[in-house]
Amino acid sequence: MAKLEAGISHFGSLEHRVRRVEIPSWDERKLPAYYVSAGRPDLCAPAVICISREDETGAMLLGRLLPVIASRGMAALVVAYDDVSTSRHGRSEILSSCLDYLSAQPEVDASRIGIYGEGLSAALATDSALADRRIAAAVCDGGIWNWARTKASISWMTGTSHLLDDQLASAHRSRLARRLKCPILVVVGGHSIVSVPEGIKLESDCTAARLDLKLLMPPVEPNLGGESENFAACDNDIFAWLEHKLAQTFAL
Repeated sequence: MAKLEAGISHFGSLEHRVRRVEIPSWDERKLPAYYVSAGRPDLCAPAVICISREDETGAMLLGRLLPVIASRGMAALVVAYDDVSTSRHGRSEILSSCLDYLSAQPEVDASRIGIYGEGLSAALATDSALADRRIAAAVCDGGIWNWARTKASISWMTGTSHLLDDQLASAHRSRLARRLKCPILVVVGGHSIVSVPEGIKLESDCTAARLDLKLLMPPVEPNLGGESENFAACDNDIFAWLEHKLAQTFAL
């Protein structure tokens, strides 16, 4: 926390834009989170719920995303995967409480709230967008995690290990994605739970069904050990997409 606060102080005015909050939820305990103000009280701003990876704390995600969010005129609520996933109540209900909190902020436009999850949190973001129609844009797995479990269940029940035929697989993938009523961005490859081939199949199915889904592959950079993902560039691309889609929602 000391390192995080010291880092925030280097951004000057941002020091007054970040505060620790507790979100009332269906659980007996409150959900700890960080709220990043849009910085302009007269602005009816978009906002994003950001869920950390399973191996990352909320503070770590905040420290990584703060420079990306800072200049975009948007608010953010940063929560940790562990705090959401270990709740005794439904995860979607917990994230709906986050939506309630953001909607109650005077500076936030309740019709322009997005959600962003990476790693296993990408599946949480999908579930939240399915359960709560207030989500206006989602950076998620597009239902791939649930699709993988469905595929495994069918294989177990039928006693076969072969893949479903292409037509049936396509129907399952597009059915899951079709239930999402907002624009979708799916990050594929690298540390994502969505592989590049599965993401390409999903994109193809969604294009055929005229669904607003886009793939993003994190850029890589050479290093002494081979190649590594450029997380800063990927984060910037993700929030550029969110900024664009939430602006479109406002225009409609």
